[in-house]
Amino acid sequence: MESLATDGVVPSGSRTNLAVIGAGYVGLPTAAVLAKFGHFVTVAENDPKRFKTLHEGRSPHFEDGLEALLNEVLQQGNLVFVESASAAVNDAKIIFICVPTPQSDDGATDLSYLIEAATSMAPHLRAGAIVVIKSTVPVGTTQRLHDLMGRPDVSVASNPEFLRTGTAVAESLHPKRIVVGAEDSDVALRVASLFEKSNAPVVITNCATAETIKYAANAFLAVRLSFSNEMSRFCEQVGADIVDLLQGLGYDHRIGFSYMQPGPGWGGSCLPKDIASLIAMSRPYDLDFTLLESAVTTNDAQLDHVVKRILSQVGTITKPVVGLWGLTFKAGTDDRRNSPAVRVAQRLLFSQVTVRAYDPTVTSGNDDDLHGIEIVNNAYSAAQGASLVVLLTEWPEFCELDWNKVASVMAEPSIFDTRSILNRDALRQASLQYSSIGTA
Repeated sequence: MESLATDGVVPSGSRTNLAVIGAGYVGLPTAAVLAKFGHFVTVAENDPKRFKTLHEGRSPHFEDGLEALLNEVLQQGNLVFVESASAAVNDAKIIFICVPTPQSDDGATDLSYLIEAATSMAPHLRAGAIVVIKSTVPVGTTQRLHDLMGRPDVSVASNPEFLRTGTAVAESLHPKRIVVGAEDSDVALRVASLFEKSNAPVVITNCATAETIKYAANAFLAVRLSFSNEMSRFCEQVGADIVDLLQGLGYDHRIGFSYMQPGPGWGGSCLPKDIASLIAMSRPYDLDFTLLESAVTTNDAQLDHVVKRILSQVGTITKPVVGLWGLTFKAGTDDRRNSPAVRVAQRLLFSQVTVRAYDPTVTSGNDDDLHGIEIVNNAYSAAQGASLVVLLTEWPEFCELDWNKVASVMAEPSIFDTRSILNRDALRQASLQYSSIGTA
């Protein structure tokens, strides 16, 4: 089937009984928005703690606008929660699978959660149902899942998500595009019609193309970020300013400003995993993804560079204390998966640095990834007695601090801004030494 980009005109969709398997970072916003669009959605969540939280009308994730939307659709009666996939699908015409697809040790994608969900619900599906894979999966998974389910009377389609944590609700309500892959165009159009109220452009294509689009999008973004970070290191050597440089590039309409901000490295739940998966998928075909492998190498080098800069600033101090502002991989989310901020903290601990950190979404250091980090409850406490404070996550509240107070509580008044968001003049007026990524 040939790829077809439309202007968002799809067959008008009436209220449809839907099921969503998994209430994670993708599943819960997807379910809530589909319910907002007027569909009846049953969500399967088998984690007892998360299930209890959802039943109380609370979101288990820090996601802007999600809890308010969740309560709105619950009160309307458009959304219910059950504890198993088999219970969710009995009356559903279309089922979205939104389970985790984590990275295996070899970089390939672990499909065990997906396969378990699909095979457990297969006997309970009504004839003519459509199973939609929203999880990010390797090319060929849609067909593989159809074969595993053993239900020739059921269709399987791909509808990749392009959500960013922190803005998942807004992007679900107003997506930039809807991509649906299916071997039957009527099936694809039925899935696309569910999102009719979003007025988004629709791309109808085959399964392999839909699956590849998600990987290609994240790969391109990773390359842009790695380019920006590599240029930031160049700027430090030649005395250029990376912020001004990227501003000069961004005004070129062929380039733009998106995903061109320098930082401590890219991370999160999608980019590292998807890049590794795409590289792993290329190996059986004897293909070399040299560009993507270079992007990964550049990202690792950026992390090393940031740690070396921190250590060079505190290297002569006995038992140095470093304050960290931010632990999530970006602002607006509580997601710390593959967070460069956490990786920096862990490397500092390995170098015998005392690490004191504050993040608005972290209340304790009990989780494994935070072992050894002293967690405090505000930015000033993180700076208390520190020889250096490093801003690692671009939370807006860090721009609104009392800089004289910050300087007064530090052992050595020095700030390293890896996100280039602070007003350097304001810090210097408070007698704080300021340094940032991509400046000499």
